[in-house]
Amino acid sequence: MSLSIKLRIAGLTGLLLSPLAQADFSIPGFELVHTVPVDTALGTDDLRQPGPVWIELFDGAKSHIDIGQFYAADHPGSVMNSVLEHLEAAGKRGVKIRFLLEEKGIKLSDAATLERLRAIPNMTLRVLPYGQLSGGIIHAKYLLVDGKQAFVGSQNFDWRALEHIHETGLRITDETVVGQVQAIFEQDWQAQAALEGKQPVPLPASGPAPARTGNYLVASPQRYNPPGVGDSQLELPRLLGEAQKEVRVQLLDYAPLSYGPDRTRPYYAVIDNAVRAAAARGVSIKLMVSNWNTDPLELPYLKSLVVLPNIEIKIVTLPEAKQGFIPYARVIHSKTMEIDGQVAWVGTSNWLGGYLDNSRNLEVVMRSEAMARRVGQLHEQLWDGPYARALSVTQEYPAPHPGQH
Repeated sequence: MSLSIKLRIAGLTGLLLSPLAQADFSIPGFELVHTVPVDTALGTDDLRQPGPVWIELFDGAKSHIDIGQFYAADHPGSVMNSVLEHLEAAGKRGVKIRFLLEEKGIKLSDAATLERLRAIPNMTLRVLPYGQLSGGIIHAKYLLVDGKQAFVGSQNFDWRALEHIHETGLRITDETVVGQVQAIFEQDWQAQAALEGKQPVPLPASGPAPARTGNYLVASPQRYNPPGVGDSQLELPRLLGEAQKEVRVQLLDYAPLSYGPDRTRPYYAVIDNAVRAAAARGVSIKLMVSNWNTDPLELPYLKSLVVLPNIEIKIVTLPEAKQGFIPYARVIHSKTMEIDGQVAWVGTSNWLGGYLDNSRNLEVVMRSEAMARRVGQLHEQLWDGPYARALSVTQEYPAPHPGQH
């Protein structure tokens, strides 16, 4: 292992012990956690990175750790490698670990990483073909510790998400929201067991409509949401419908299209209609997407938006890392929204069909001026920075090839 890698990993432990770790940005029950891609001019000194946060969570686990992820991928000498060492240490000291992985994520995962996970003492790793439930996937990225803490965010269980991708997540200690995340995991864990046993998948019990005050979790697909967890597909357009002045959105990609298993792309208007309606009544929409959003079928919809009054769109292109090209990295992947300086949304879903309607995703809504302001500042840093360019209606854009140089 090189000296630079040793120093970087040692720095993780140092950060956990340093008083600076207490200078993180948080509101009661929620800490905003941010991946700053290395080799960029970006910086968020008041926010902790996910590597140290995940390590802290795993080190503090006393009885059990539950993890729900799309896929898993490590790389020698990476921050994720250190995270896995601490997960292994938790298993060795007797902590029960349940890891739920999406079946379609197996081909995206690193085989050696999966083998390493399966070898952890007290680890049970299950693979859920979520498509058999709803036609979608497990796209959520989250973990839980002792039923008392949770992490929800755009960060996949991927070394690149901890170093080379712009990501935003939340460390959560709010009892209600942690309980909601735990209920999601239990529902999907039971669904996997039922499918594996060729039994009917239990549907959650019905309950009263969840409250929309304070801070709360919404999820998709609605049919498999436990009681007390709201519907993302209903809540997102409802929040956009309540906006009065300004909405700031940051996404990997946006389009009113739905990607089905046969690769057809039927029209999905739920989110797009809400965005256009907000702009039509005078709300300023500032939408920021990645340079992966220039697919020839997606781009015309972005251009059809930007010609409307009150809508601005910028495309963000991050520079290549000093070490050279890294496939499926160097991109903005955060899924955040800020409304009127009052509401913050931090989630796991892209704004396309197939995510809020039939895939497992989690979104946290915080009615907090402080959190809305900080999420808005994250957006503003990119919006006004060197990597964002206004979308041009007349310009031709290259089709994205994130896995190829």
